[in-house]
Amino acid sequence: MKRANRIAIGAACVALLLISWIVAIGSKSPVEKQLDLMQRAAEMTNDGIYILAVPLLEEAAGYSTIYTPQAESELKKVYLALIDSAGFRQKYTSLLEKQMNRRDAHPGYFAEAADYYLSVSRVADALAALREGIGRTGSEALVEQYEENRYAYQLNSTSYEYVAAIHGGAVQVMREGLWGVAKSDGSLMIPCEYSRVSTFYSDRAIVMQNEEIFAVDRNNNRIALLRAYAEAFGNFAEDRVPLLINGRWTRATGEFILGAAAFEDIGTYSGGYAAAKENGLWGVVDLASGWLVPAEYDEIIMDELGRCYAQGAVFTRKGDSVHMRIGNAQVGESYEDARPFSEEGFAAVKKNGKWGFIDAGGNMRIDFIFDDALSFGQHLAAVKIDELWGYISLSGDVVIEPVFLEAKSFSNGNAPVFTARGWQFITLLEYKRGAGLAL
Repeated sequence: MKRANRIAIGAACVALLLISWIVAIGSKSPVEKQLDLMQRAAEMTNDGIYILAVPLLEEAAGYSTIYTPQAESELKKVYLALIDSAGFRQKYTSLLEKQMNRRDAHPGYFAEAADYYLSVSRVADALAALREGIGRTGSEALVEQYEENRYAYQLNSTSYEYVAAIHGGAVQVMREGLWGVAKSDGSLMIPCEYSRVSTFYSDRAIVMQNEEIFAVDRNNNRIALLRAYAEAFGNFAEDRVPLLINGRWTRATGEFILGAAAFEDIGTYSGGYAAAKENGLWGVVDLASGWLVPAEYDEIIMDELGRCYAQGAVFTRKGDSVHMRIGNAQVGESYEDARPFSEEGFAAVKKNGKWGFIDAGGNMRIDFIFDDALSFGQHLAAVKIDELWGYISLSGDVVIEPVFLEAKSFSNGNAPVFTARGWQFITLLEYKRGAGLAL
């Protein structure tokens, strides 16, 4: 009986101690509970026992105190230590997303996310995190990190014998001596089966096959036929395609309705204007055949697609001198050569055998240091340094190293480049999500 009493008394004491401990624990403040959990987790991580530290730190991170950021930081370290175990990669990125989504998110969260995504070759995700962080915090450090990585690219596998410049999200391509149309990333849209093909505009391209000229849509369906005979045709833009009929160039719509005016030669319309030749000299005409620039020049500078006009400016040549004109006014100094402006950025101009860049006001923006150059498009310009081509940013910094045999301008995040395999396409990884160069 006495023994039973002693057992009962002992059990009561243990129960009392347990209740006292529970009460003591329950009486701790959230900060004390959180610090206790973090201390116990630290003892485990010091011994490399990460898996048992996870529930402790997850519980600690669930509190809302001044130590919560520290708990989350320690928890992310543990997740990273277990990153190759099932589920922990998702846990880590989910916690990062939670931190970045807070109203008062610190720039460091976005930088950390970018660093992680870059480490696992998810460049598009890294750039997305940096763009969001810049928009939310305005951090100069994030801008700098973004600039260091925004021009990462991939070289697509598709190759062609020749490609033209990208126009309207599509590009003329040649394979086995025949022409077709590809999307701006090089994926074929209209098969290479034509002896000639125009630029793609308003959901159609003009093509020639067996001396017949007709229009096709993006699915290669015939949608219009030229019933008159034409010896050749130019590029199609702004619902105008030049046709060589009886030795003179006339313009037609995409439905092959012929205009009345004809010229000795004519370029491709851009911004409502095209270079035109009459009486052996060149000028610039509008859609109604009115002369913006009178035909009194040896040459109107055009790009490879025949465009001459952008940002209100054209370049004219008389003899060895090239000048920029805006309307009837000559702007700036003379040059040896030039490339037309695109709709954004600076124009490439040549002086003393080297190429540099000016803005639409004729002001020098990037010095004459390149062996060749194209005008800017999408914040980037193709430049030749020694024997190879790369790309510079608007600041003049080389951001894509010169490793290509030839290069063309960017459009829709893509650019044609010439490699040992032929003409291929590079795609800025930032465009994989359709974000574009937003800053």
